[in-house]
Amino acid sequence: MDPEIQQHRSDEAVQAPLTEAAESAQTPASPSAAERLRWVFIGSQGLRAGWSAAIFIFLMRLFARMVGFAFVTLHLVGKNDDFTAASAFFSELIWFVAMVGAAGVVAVIQRRRIVDYNLTGPRRGFHFFSGLVAGFLALSALIGVLAWGGWLSFGPIALSGAAIFKYGALWGAAFLLVGCVEEGTFRCFLQSILTRGINFWWALGTVGLICLDLLVRSKGNGLWGVYGVALLGLGPCLALHLNKTEGSGFWQAAWVTSTLFGFIHTGNGGENWIGIFAAAAIGFVFCVSVRLTGSAWWAIGCHAAWDWAETYFYGAADSGNVATGHYMTTSPAGSALWSGGSDGPEGSVLVLAVILALLALLVAVYGRAKTAPAAAQTSEMAAG
Repeated sequence: MDPEIQQHRSDEAVQAPLTEAAESAQTPASPSAAERLRWVFIGSQGLRAGWSAAIFIFLMRLFARMVGFAFVTLHLVGKNDDFTAASAFFSELIWFVAMVGAAGVVAVIQRRRIVDYNLTGPRRGFHFFSGLVAGFLALSALIGVLAWGGWLSFGPIALSGAAIFKYGALWGAAFLLVGCVEEGTFRCFLQSILTRGINFWWALGTVGLICLDLLVRSKGNGLWGVYGVALLGLGPCLALHLNKTEGSGFWQAAWVTSTLFGFIHTGNGGENWIGIFAAAAIGFVFCVSVRLTGSAWWAIGCHAAWDWAETYFYGAADSGNVATGHYMTTSPAGSALWSGGSDGPEGSVLVLAVILALLALLVAVYGRAKTAPAAAQTSEMAAG
């Protein structure tokens, strides 16, 4: 063989593996099936937000059934209990235990603590007690305006002596649980989880599914209240998305949790569309409080005091239900648009003005404070 030909072939033999190695380095290997599956469930911050929320909701409902069965067996709750302090306390205790259990499981999966879900932050005790004051005063302002306009009338005092303190304490415990459960579910866990893992398109899809469910099943009362808050949040959230605003994940999450908060109230008896819209609107105000104060403690206090003042102190209807063992006695008068009718003060159009005033108070008091750590979480795109 010609030495030149032999040398040429020898050079080709040496260069071939080098060329293949270079091409291999330039062309990334296609992900394996296991890697693709991992991408579906795991993001840069661990278990993706959508799966975390789905697991939490599933476990919370499962645990509620289990605890509820135990409570019925122990005769702590019944199937047709009246609206009493005891029935309200144990009914909410079921959901409180279920919520803590579900959040605890997800926290272990995510290697986090339960308090990491919007329960840390500065001055927690102060924010909780200032929320209590704000909630009582806000509801009292609503009652005062209704009475001034002739849309609410006062009856005789329903309690006396030691019964005032007894029922006040019992209803206080019950509504503290209500505040913990509803704020813990929506403004703590879901708001925290979705903030780090949602974008506009996922938020739009979730809100759309909520509205579609109402449209198809015509579930409950006040459907237009949910549709209204869904449409109201669409423009601002789209603007945040188009402008690529930093931290927009918090507001996309607030849109979802507020709409969902209105949605769950459609199952209450006696609701009208204003009451449902008001529930979603005050849910948004509570989201703002998390943003400004750094935790959900103000919202928990405000929520508990609002319900306590409405149900126990003033004895007004709450979603159509009048409590057994209330202090004052009130009843609606005149047009249901202004009085709230059977829904109670929360069904009056005037509640929207009170909610706006509460929002303005929050911004005025806390708006200049340093951005809350809980609200400064960076948004992980759900698809990324």
